[in-house]
Amino acid sequence: MLATRFGLTVSLLLLWLSLLLVTLLGRPLLPVDETRYVAVAWEMWQRGDFLVPYLNGEPYSHKPPLFFWLIQAGWWLFGINAWWPHCVGALASLAALFLTMVLARQLWPADTTTARLVPWVLFAMIFWTAFYSWVQIDMLLVLACVLGMIGMVGAAQGRAGGWLLTGVAIGLGVLTKGPVMLVFVLPVALLGPLWIDARLRRPWLSWYGGVALSVFIGACIGLGWALPAAQAGGEAYREALLWGQTAERLMQSFAHAHPWWWYLPWLPLLLVPWLLLPWLWPRLVAAVHRPDAGVRFCLCVLVPALVLLSLISGKQAKYLLPLLPAAALLIARAVSGLAGQPVTQRPWLLAAALFLAGAALVVVPFYPGIAPWLADIHPAWGAGIMVIAVVLVLLGPLRTDHYPPVLALCSVLVTGLFQAGVFRAGVPSYDLQAVSRLVATVQAAGWPVANLASYHGQFHFYGRLTRPIISLPEGAAVAWARDHPDGLLVAYDDPAGSDHPTAEYVQPYRGGSLVVWSGASVAANPDVLP
Repeated sequence: MLATRFGLTVSLLLLWLSLLLVTLLGRPLLPVDETRYVAVAWEMWQRGDFLVPYLNGEPYSHKPPLFFWLIQAGWWLFGINAWWPHCVGALASLAALFLTMVLARQLWPADTTTARLVPWVLFAMIFWTAFYSWVQIDMLLVLACVLGMIGMVGAAQGRAGGWLLTGVAIGLGVLTKGPVMLVFVLPVALLGPLWIDARLRRPWLSWYGGVALSVFIGACIGLGWALPAAQAGGEAYREALLWGQTAERLMQSFAHAHPWWWYLPWLPLLLVPWLLLPWLWPRLVAAVHRPDAGVRFCLCVLVPALVLLSLISGKQAKYLLPLLPAAALLIARAVSGLAGQPVTQRPWLLAAALFLAGAALVVVPFYPGIAPWLADIHPAWGAGIMVIAVVLVLLGPLRTDHYPPVLALCSVLVTGLFQAGVFRAGVPSYDLQAVSRLVATVQAAGWPVANLASYHGQFHFYGRLTRPIISLPEGAAVAWARDHPDGLLVAYDDPAGSDHPTAEYVQPYRGGSLVVWSGASVAANPDVLP
């Protein structure tokens, strides 16, 4: 049993590492989120200011600093590089996989199968597998949420330090993404009477006192950074940090605003591939219909958090990532109840979905309507995904507890083929290293650089810039060019492939072109601007 458990752990680590390496070797930092987050870490690093995040010379209030601190910690160990930022979220995801196993042992102490399977169930979720190697903050929030749940269940079971761990996790979550951390841990804590086993219940005054204590500890950790940072960052930063990034995001988001039902169509995608296994449906329904304490805990995580996220104005699919561990626990528990039993039903629905996805990838290069670079995708990558679908159908009957490792392998293969094929074809349209070096050279000569659009820090890290880029409002470019003939003006032109004979630099960018002109060229011929 020990050898089997060790082998499964090593196999999971190898799958995790292999997909991370595909990412590191296959693509640069992508605009706008990845280049922006690394730019913030770079500006803090080169300014020597680790209290207030900065972007393009201005305090950056949109995110707390923990993610940026971890990037800087890696730079301190390994030197400044572009690969370490990918590893921060990936390592957080790996820790979350194994901590979800710890949580499963707490919820179902007598069921070792659920604990053994849940990391595989979680890693097999295509949304998790496709997301974890990105330079994004959300996996760090997932890790904080799982830590908070471990502390909370430990407190319910009478373990000393349970509320302390929950409080520390809340503080880490606040330092990661702000008060939204409470959306994932506070409702389940307040709903303790619904999920705590009757044999473990203590006076509810003591329970809610522990909840209040953990929130207080988390608030102290978060405010331990926020109050000094608000004082140091100036009045505008203070107002944005303490108000604009909390209440305004909840009520009327300045970005990613969507209606309350927007998450509903995303839920099936988040549960792929498990939702595509009909043999699992009755077991899940039975578990929810007659829930034990652990299932009730998972439901108290999922339902209130989903409702609250739906009521918050700003919405993105990645905001649902902290819900996946609880969903994986439910699925692993359902699979555990069938452990050892063969599944005679072949995975036709899953295989059909994979086959269609592969076929779409084969066809896309012949109809590149979204972006010209799609024509460079070789059909063999889609054919590879179609082969995986066929192999899934041809496999003989599998035991239910063999499905999580098999599906995790499939998710890694599909994601790897997609990244190696699609991302590699798209790299020339998203790689900003060359233009960043050009910007750095011009700034080093003492000439200004302006961006004819909102600037998101996309040139700062690759160019190792130490001076800000000027963001020009619409209609101001010509006047700026006349005043700065030696400067450079970066603009974004549609469609791609347009002729720009007087430009200093041109590259495909997303579905269009990125074009760099000298100020003198624009001043002499304003019509070159898009």
